[in-house]
Amino acid sequence: KRYAQDDSSWATKPLELMTQRDWRILNDTYHISIKGENIPHPARTWQETGLPSQLLDCINTSSFKEPTPIQRAAIPTAMTGSDVLGLAETGSGKTLAFVLPLLAHILDLPRITTATAQDGPYAVILSPTRELALQIEEEASKFSSFLDFRCLSIVGGHSMEDQVAKLRQGIEIIIATPGRLNDLLDNRLIVLNQCCFIVLDEADRMISMGFDVQVQAVLSHLPKEPPFSKRRQAMMFSATMPPAIEALTAKYLTNPAIITIGATSSAVDTVEQRVEIVESENDRKDRLLRILRQPRYRPPVIVFVNTKPYCDSIADFLKASNFKIATMHGDKSQSQREKALDDLRTGKINILVATDIAGRGIDVPNVSLVVNFEMPHNIENYTHRIGRTGRAGQRGTAITFIDKRDKNVVRDLYRIISRSNSSKISTEFRRFE
Repeated sequence: KRYAQDDSSWATKPLELMTQRDWRILNDTYHISIKGENIPHPARTWQETGLPSQLLDCINTSSFKEPTPIQRAAIPTAMTGSDVLGLAETGSGKTLAFVLPLLAHILDLPRITTATAQDGPYAVILSPTRELALQIEEEASKFSSFLDFRCLSIVGGHSMEDQVAKLRQGIEIIIATPGRLNDLLDNRLIVLNQCCFIVLDEADRMISMGFDVQVQAVLSHLPKEPPFSKRRQAMMFSATMPPAIEALTAKYLTNPAIITIGATSSAVDTVEQRVEIVESENDRKDRLLRILRQPRYRPPVIVFVNTKPYCDSIADFLKASNFKIATMHGDKSQSQREKALDDLRTGKINILVATDIAGRGIDVPNVSLVVNFEMPHNIENYTHRIGRTGRAGQRGTAITFIDKRDKNVVRDLYRIISRSNSSKISTEFRRFE
């Protein structure tokens, strides 16, 4: 009776006493929406996720005190063996939402040896960029090493010979970009004959970057019936739900649970979004300097532009104004990109000027400000860019410069900002729209 009268009691109520009303309150609290058949309720604690004791022991020694909303919903569902489509913003903790069920899935499989390595890994995680793949590898290795599993990133910019040599020694989990993995598959340097778990992370970004053919080529190499598993399990994560993702879901996921955290194609409420109308190139630069010199915006800061030449040009402009700058775009080598991110994290530089190659998957803590020096050409890239700030529950600011050339995306931008509880539509922008 006491529990029935207390709306907050779902957090401590014994599991067997939870009512449908309690579960609705929990879902509303964490903005969780789940569609599908026979889907378990979200987990209130790590102990309710269904993860095996070995992984729970590892979690208990880590800094992850309680699951994030996507972890609460996705992990129990994946632990039932269901395919999962997770729609959540970047910075939501989705890496562990697929890494932990993946590890649980392969926990009871025979260890891969040099003799069985020729049949490939048990699990494949596809990522749109090298940087994100390396970050996933780092995060996954914290848990896989605890279970004596081995992870390997298969990305461009690193020696293919070294990657193949490690694969031949036996690797349970690979994290790959579609292009490099296809190179290895086409040259028969790797097979996926025993792959029983596939993850597509930031699938919308892979599609928008033109990797849809390469992604489908990888998926075509997967066995329909893996030798050591009843069926292949798939998880796909995306920040947005364009038609291409719906098509990919229909083709490659079997009766998936669709888990949405918040609203898709919208910005998290931890980001204050502002729009400034600019009249000229000089006006754009003057506003940028005025913003960057405000004490409230402490490093690290990310400034986005649309082209590689403009990236270098704006970096030179900011260096001349005594800012410590690094750039990140498609002409940078892997080692240069990694150094730029490391310098930003450690404070050797305070501003990163980047194209959309850094718009997804770059996890730099405590970014206080994102400036869209140029508005991207579509609203998906806008969402991905501003997702660099306001991460892990912290607050951030995103300021976007627009002019008459951006008329084709203004309506979408207006809609996104109007949905944010942390942002207000300025009179100037309202008139421009």
